[in-house]
This record gives sequence, C-alpha cells and structure tokens, in this order.
Amino acid sequence: MHSSPPTHPSAAHPRTAKADSWQAAWYGTRRWSFWLLPLNWLFVLASAVRRYALLRWQQKTLATPVIVVGNISVGGTGKTPLLIALVKWLQAQGYTPGVVSRGYGGRAETYPYLLSAQSTAAQAGDEPVTIYQQTGCAVCVGPDRLAAARMLEDQGCDLLLSDDGLQHYRLGRDIEIAVVDGQRGLGNGWRLPVGPLREPISRLATVDWVIVNSPSADFAVPGLADLYFIPMQIQPHALVNLSTGAAHDVSLLAAQSVNAVAGIGNPQRFINTLAESGITAQLHAFPDHHAYTASDFAFANQWPLVMTEKDAVKCKAFAQPDWYYLTINACLSDAFWSAFAQRIERVMEQKKSRFGV
Repeated sequence: MHSSPPTHPSAAHPRTAKADSWQAAWYGTRRWSFWLLPLNWLFVLASAVRRYALLRWQQKTLATPVIVVGNISVGGTGKTPLLIALVKWLQAQGYTPGVVSRGYGGRAETYPYLLSAQSTAAQAGDEPVTIYQQTGCAVCVGPDRLAAARMLEDQGCDLLLSDDGLQHYRLGRDIEIAVVDGQRGLGNGWRLPVGPLREPISRLATVDWVIVNSPSADFAVPGLADLYFIPMQIQPHALVNLSTGAAHDVSLLAAQSVNAVAGIGNPQRFINTLAESGITAQLHAFPDHHAYTASDFAFANQWPLVMTEKDAVKCKAFAQPDWYYLTINACLSDAFWSAFAQRIERVMEQKKSRFGV
C-alpha cells in the first residue's frame, strides 16, 4: 500500500468555521446536533408532505428523457465530474444532451437562463459554467427546473440531465443516479438538521444506480449492506494555467509545496487528489460557491497556487502567472457504461411509444 505525501496544515477561511462545526457533528465525533431532534422531526414531516404533494399533483413528465444526477446528503459528493462524464459519453454516442441546473451562486437577469460562451459564474453559478466549458452542451439554469428543461427541449436536446435535482420532484424523471461520498459515507445517518441527509437512507434502494465516489475498502451503506453500487474513481488529468490556458502534466508541480484553494463541499478530497499526484499542498478552504476577490489570495508565502476548476472560473480576471487549476476525469467501469447504454435505449423506446416522438 502506497502512502500519500504529507500535506501542510489547512488554512480555513473564517466563513468556513460554522460549516466545519456542522461537518464535525454530521461526519465526526461531535454530538451537539442531537439537541436539534425536535427540528429533525419537523423536517422529516415537512419533507414527506412536500414529496407526496409534488408527486401526486405537480410532477410533469416530458417527452424528452430526463436523467437526474443527485444525492441524498448535503455537501459535495462528486456529482459534477460524474455529470460531465455522462454528458461526454452521450455526445460520443451521437446524442445531443442538455443540462438543467439550479445555478446556485449565480444571479441572471431573467430565468430560465441559457448559458453562452460569455456567461460568467456571477450570472449562472460556478458549476454550470464549468459543465458548459467542459462539454459545450446546452446548459440552462433557473429555480424552476421544469421551465429550464422545456427551454432545452426547444434547443433540440434529445436527452436532459438534471444536476442535483433528486429532490426536485416537480420535474419527472426516467433515470435516477445517486452519488455518495465513498470516504465520508452518509455521516451519522440522520436527517437534517441532526445529520446531513435530505432523504432517508432507504431512498438509495429506489434509484437506478448508486455511484460511490472513491469508496474505501470497507465501504457499506448502514441499513443497506447488500446495496449494489458502482465505484467511481477521480483521476487527475492536467494542470491548466489560469493566465495562459496552457495545459501541463500534473507532474509539473510534483515534489513542490503549493497553496491549494478549494471552495467545494468536501475540500479535503481535493487535497487527497493532489497528494496522490505527488503535490504537497497547504489547503485554503473557502465556503462552497464562494465569490472570490484578489484579496482572498494574500497568502504569507509565494508558492504556486492550484485550485479546482469550478473555483477557477471565478478567478481568471485576476489570476497570477503561477496559478493553475486541476482538471479531473471521473472513471467508471465498462460494465456500467454498457448497462447505461441499454437503459437509455429502453427509455427512448418508451418515450416514442408514449409521446410518438
């Protein structure tokens, strides 16, 4: 078993302190969140009523197949790299996929908002911009995912993927994919606010696939020990210079000390990925979807800087010559892609039979 290079101590942004406290309660040994059990019961009841009402009276089924990629927990699990991998695979098979997203962190003048080459993270959110730049597919954001999906239909998309829409039951779906963090799992297994879960663990038994991001050797879902899941591995691809756009092999910064910037749900995952590439990093964690300014990067040292791609889309305007972002690939088994292809074909036939398209 190989050991990863040591990392420098993390330097957390002040605004992450509150988030770290919740993370410690949900995924660590802290237990103070159990004082919130009365709120937990209210959340569970409200969620059940909302889900029933949406499924019973408001869910709309589109003629275009819809694939939802989401999770049942709060925080980063690896949905975006998986969604990008799905889009690229669909494009390679001749499909014209489009992506629906909430666009969290962005504020467009009107919704639904269709991304263009000029779209910024301030307008559309960092993740939709990253998806658009990586795939070139049509991406539409807005709080009403159904309206966004219909706009993508008008753009000629023959498959729609909903980014983080597992609980958005108003939008009917044909395929559901749930992503789980293979290192943190499902935390303490409790629903919000006592734990990190938006829905009960049993929800995983109802989706088409459970994708586990970088599962540990002994990974298992509590209460669903026999649950079949697909492992997904994140592999570093290249280091891209923010100023020039030039791509370099990840070995460029190997054996060097760097500042690592991550404004994602699980920053430690980024550090682990860098360590596996031989890059020793000091983590500077920021809140998820943080709106960066140049002053955020006034670090005490002059080391090169590496950040995630979704952070980079907000920093190019003031990037320095030795700033890079890491591109990654989500890798899944051939068996998954074969099963995914068969499922897509069946859904397409069902849609033709029902809607005549």
